[in-house]
Amino acid sequence: MYKVFVNDKPLFLTNEILKETDFQMFLLESIDIEQLIVKMFQNKISKAYLYYPDEKEMLKKLKEKIPVQKAGGGLVYNKNGEVLFIFRNGKWDLPKGGIEKGEEIEYTALREVEEETGVNKLLISKKLEKTYHVFRRNGKYKLKITHWFEMTSDFDGIPIGQAEEGIEKVAWLNPEQIQEALKNSYENIKLLFETEKSRL
Repeated sequence: MYKVFVNDKPLFLTNEILKETDFQMFLLESIDIEQLIVKMFQNKISKAYLYYPDEKEMLKKLKEKIPVQKAGGGLVYNKNGEVLFIFRNGKWDLPKGGIEKGEEIEYTALREVEEETGVNKLLISKKLEKTYHVFRRNGKYKLKITHWFEMTSDFDGIPIGQAEEGIEKVAWLNPEQIQEALKNSYENIKLLFETEKSRL
């Protein structure tokens, strides 16, 4: 099962027919994906399931229906065990950004973290899971697939947010502050920390 967020509302890709009634279920094969996304953006649908029988093929099927943008991002720890957060558009987020032509996704993640926060001396320690969300740019909907990497850094300067990316603040947050920040964050970021809880 995949969880795609549309305006922070979950759209589940599943290969099981579920008998519950608090959500709507659609066939991925025949759905007008843009119509469904518009309804989710307009708050007419708060949760939906897209059914496709073959789990291995369902993401490929979705990608045929909506343009995809690949991004890379970092969950960065410093030597005090704090995590690097950015604040933009009124929410706490993790540094990430789109892949450039010919780039390896690991390089994208490292480059974007450094560009958005000024933090360098980054080392990737492991690959985390991918997150999926739909966004709108220039009137078109796109599926953003973000590849996340856990990183460490010995950077000891003051992080500075990339102004042209609308980043108002950059901060190292301790586990307690992270719990507070997650109350005002995106569902994808919360999902990432749910799977990372063992570390915090």
